[in-house]
Parts: sequence; C-alpha cells; structure tokens
Amino acid sequence: MITFTEVSSLAVAVQLIVTIFKLRAPGMSLNRLPVFAWSQLVTSFMVVFAMPGVMIVSSALISDRLVTTHFFDTNAGGDALLFQHLFWFFGHPEVYIIFLPATGMVSMIVATFARRPIFGYPAVVTSLVATAFLAFGLWVHHMFVTGIAQLGASFFTAASMMVAIPSGVQIFCWIATLWEGRIVYRTPLLFCLGFIVVFVIGGLSGVMVASVPIDTQVHDTYFVVAHFHYVLIGGAVFPLFGGLYYWFPKITGRMLSERAGRWNFWLLFVGFNLTFFPMHWLGLAGMPRRVYTYPAGLGWGDANLLATIGAFLIGVSVLLFLVNVLMSLRQGETAPDNPWHAGTLEWATSSPPFVCNFPEIPIVPGPEPLWEERGERKLAYGLRGDVREVLVTHLVDATPDHRYTFPDPSIWPLLAALATTALFIGSIFTPWAIPIGAVPVAVTLIGWFWPKTPADEPEA
Repeated sequence: MITFTEVSSLAVAVQLIVTIFKLRAPGMSLNRLPVFAWSQLVTSFMVVFAMPGVMIVSSALISDRLVTTHFFDTNAGGDALLFQHLFWFFGHPEVYIIFLPATGMVSMIVATFARRPIFGYPAVVTSLVATAFLAFGLWVHHMFVTGIAQLGASFFTAASMMVAIPSGVQIFCWIATLWEGRIVYRTPLLFCLGFIVVFVIGGLSGVMVASVPIDTQVHDTYFVVAHFHYVLIGGAVFPLFGGLYYWFPKITGRMLSERAGRWNFWLLFVGFNLTFFPMHWLGLAGMPRRVYTYPAGLGWGDANLLATIGAFLIGVSVLLFLVNVLMSLRQGETAPDNPWHAGTLEWATSSPPFVCNFPEIPIVPGPEPLWEERGERKLAYGLRGDVREVLVTHLVDATPDHRYTFPDPSIWPLLAALATTALFIGSIFTPWAIPIGAVPVAVTLIGWFWPKTPADEPEA
C-alpha cells in the first residue's frame, strides 16, 4: 500500500511540474510565478526523487514476506540497516515535502495582509530550492545511534545544521514584509504568525538534535516527540489552517466567521504549546517514547497532565473549525471576488471560480498582477471555445508557444485506477496478484492512450 501511495504521488508530481512549466498564463515568467506555485514545483521535484526510495524498501519488504527473499533478514545475510537507509532517504525529504507547500501559503498570506509584495522574492525562491537540495543530505541524522562512522556523523551533523539557513532566510523575509507593510490582522495572518513562533522553536530544537552527543542522549525520548511536533504541526498545520481560511471564500463563495476563526486560532495555539512544550522537559528527564504507561513516582505526572489538557484544547479548536465550516457553508456571508484585496491572479475570477477558471485568459503584468494593473485588464485571444483547447507557453518567459487540445472526458482513467488498486491490494496476500493483475492494468492503459480522432475532424 505504501508503494501504491507513492505511485499516486509520482503521477501527481509529474502533472504539477508539467502544468507549472508549460501551462502558465502569458506573461507569467518564472520571476512572476506566485511563491505558492514555486513551493509546489519544488515539492513535486522532491517527490520525484524521494518517493522511489520508499517504493524500493516497501517492495523489498513485501518480497521478503511473500517470495522469501532476504533483503532485510540478518539471519540469511540481509542487512537491517539497509532498510533504515532506504526509508530515511525518503523519510527526511518527506518532512520538507510537507513543509515547503506550507511556506508557500505563508508567503502568499503575509504579502496579502501586509499590503505589499513579499520582501526578497528571489531570496525566498532560492531558499525553497536550497532546502530541497539540502533535504537529501540529512537522512543519517535519524541513525546516529546505529554505530555509523564518526566522519559520516560529522558530515550529517553539519548538513543538518546547514538546512536551517534557508528556512531562516524565509522567516526574515516574512518579518521584513510585515515590518514594511500596512498590516491587516485577519484570521489567516494570525495562523501565519503562530506558525512563525512555533516553527522557530521547533527549528531551534532541531539544531540541537542535529548534534551527535545531544541526539545520543535524547534519542527515543519525548524530547524528539516535542521537536517533530513543533516542526510538523507548527510547520504544516498552522499554515494549512491559514490557507483554509484564506482560500475558503474563493473555493466556496462563502466567508468563514472571523470571530470563530480567532477562537479557533487561540485555542489551537495555546493548546498546542500546552501539549508539546512540556514534552521537552519530559524528554530531558528521560521519559521514553512508545511506552504507553509508566510507574508512579518518576516525576513525569504533572507535565503529562498539562499535555493531556492541551490535547483536549486542540480537539476543541478543531471541532470549532468544523462547526465554522458547516455553518458558513449553510449561511455564511457571501464572498466577493477578492475579499482580502489580494494581488495574485486567482482573485481575478469569481468566487467560486468558473469551471474553466477564466473565460478569457489574462496577460500577467507582474508578480502581483491585481496590484499592478493600470486601466483595463489585458486578455489573450485566439483559443477556440467549442473544444478543450489551452495555450501552451514557453518555460522561462511564458510567451505563447502553441495551442493544445485536451482529450475529451473518458472512463478509461477511472478503470485504470481501479485495476491498479486491485493489483496492489491483491499483492498484499499473494505474489500471483502481480502477473495476473498486470493484464487488466495493461488493457485499461492501452484503452486510455489509444490514439483517438478529435471530434471536430473527420476520420481518414
């Protein structure tokens, strides 16, 4: 099932890369691409390079179980550390695969509510790319207690500390954007400000556990649990809530309640810190991970009680968000096309958007096109309206290249997905599912990609 999931991720990653590179609006050169699109592009490339690692390790593991290979069976000459290396080569980039799209959301939201373009746009984009490169050189810091060579540990310690630099550059760019802007405090921005506070704490503890002596002492303790929750919940969940409040009006045509949103933020912020900050103390006091109960009298009870209270506050916050969504969908304020007075292109269409996104394709004059327009909006013409025709643009400067006709709706992609699902689920139980299941997969793929005559052209 892990392999199945990663195959799906690879397919999505390739589609996003091609779409961002070749199907941008005319004028949207790479230096005008929204930071969120940059973050998705960089993340997609990371998926392409990271996911094969976990696909290999999961395939080798199921081979050991089903057809008695010995990749990881130490009694038969296999190597258990090989599993860890392959898994963590995927596992640490995966942290940034989760984190980088969130930073793209933060850049968009901060710029909108600071009422100015993001400070240091080239530095922010370069930091995204640098983080992606460095993420592939860190995986062994999860294995410092496995007995690796000291030279290797020193290299991965340095790389683990170095990855904090591009993240710090982005944080300083966000602070500078707010510092020089005219700040409007709305719920999406509150979640971004909370993200900055929480992620900085998580980043500082990350630099600590990058050091071999400290990591050896706190390995498999609650200090590590505290660290990765500050990094992942702080680095992904807070921006995700901000993004949901920010784009909900565009997606649904309704505004979420601002009052409920502020309660949602403060309950989450207080509950999160009440839950996970005491875990730093617990870890330093020796409380181990993955043990469900402990003897009394070890001095861990009060901090665990605080963490439990904080967890309930987090639950109340999430429940409040769900109630807010349901109430807003039914009777929320109708959203205008651009309720936040943002500058990026998605706010130039209706809320919710047309099925085709834009009836006429806009020409992009700058990084914040809605703030830079002077007079009437410039539009691109020449595409047919009776077929699914799109404009393909050049990679760097987004000048028009050619027109391309998308295929008509088809049942074959769904059938191919169902056949692939049956193959992977069957492979859990028997290796014969792979050769047998490959037949319907091949048939559906052939049906999907078989050349078809366009509806408006007669057959030869």
